[in-house]
Amino acid sequence: MRQAVGEALELSNSSITIVVVIGVIAAAALLLSWTLRQGVLKKSDGTDKMREIASAVQEGASAYLNRQFRTLALFVVVVFALLFLLPGDTGVRLGRSVFFLIGAFCSASIGYMGMWLAVRANVRVAAAAREANGRANGAKIAFRTGGAVGMGVVGQGLLGAVAVVFLFKSNAPAVLEGFGFGAALLAMFMRVGGGIFTKAADVGADLVGKVENHIPEDDPRNAATIADNVGDNVGDCAGMAADLFESYAVTLVAALILGKVAFGEHGLIFPLIITAIGAVTAAIGIYIT
Repeated sequence: MRQAVGEALELSNSSITIVVVIGVIAAAALLLSWTLRQGVLKKSDGTDKMREIASAVQEGASAYLNRQFRTLALFVVVVFALLFLLPGDTGVRLGRSVFFLIGAFCSASIGYMGMWLAVRANVRVAAAAREANGRANGAKIAFRTGGAVGMGVVGQGLLGAVAVVFLFKSNAPAVLEGFGFGAALLAMFMRVGGGIFTKAADVGADLVGKVENHIPEDDPRNAATIADNVGDNVGDCAGMAADLFESYAVTLVAALILGKVAFGEHGLIFPLIITAIGAVTAAIGIYIT
């Protein structure tokens, strides 16, 4: 039965129970993400020279993201205030603004986690490739790294949506707009900014290293090569992770809004059930691979 926009909606006890269970699944996904992260970090990080080069890449990637986040914080504060000025119920406006901040924070934290773990997994994959059965061991470390970030995306996105539905019920769609917008705003800046940095460093390394000084490509003696690797991590890891979270969150938000309008209570709960099943399936897939 179609639910009119703005019509009051009360969740039944069974629906509330389902939402709580889904929240537990989301928390379990975050716990799995942390477990996979710890498993990756326990692996050998190679020789002293490998650690030296990896440390330079880690330092550069952290410096870039810290500077970017300081700039983005200004935009986030401005948009937070603008969202609160929109017409509507005070509770909804406050919830929308607060969950905009939460969505932006989740997107930023996933992006930072993706970069932070990637620059540490890189050297561990390389070290594993030097050992016996290196191809399989290296691939497993790389896959578990992706699994850690992926489960972090699922856990944070699903937990945020569950919190909105549980707290705001019939007003959840209006508040979810802020959550999705926050995720999208940070992801856009991280994706575009990281991509520009990546390409600039790539071209600089090629021109200065290969063309002018005849240094082989990806030689660590070329400082621009380190910048190139930093760019690969902030663009293809941090930017991609934030972009993935944005896609997941916005898709879930859209499904919840449309579901509530079209099918009322059941339409608000069903997308959460589907995504929770996806989280469980993904966790099983990570462990059997």
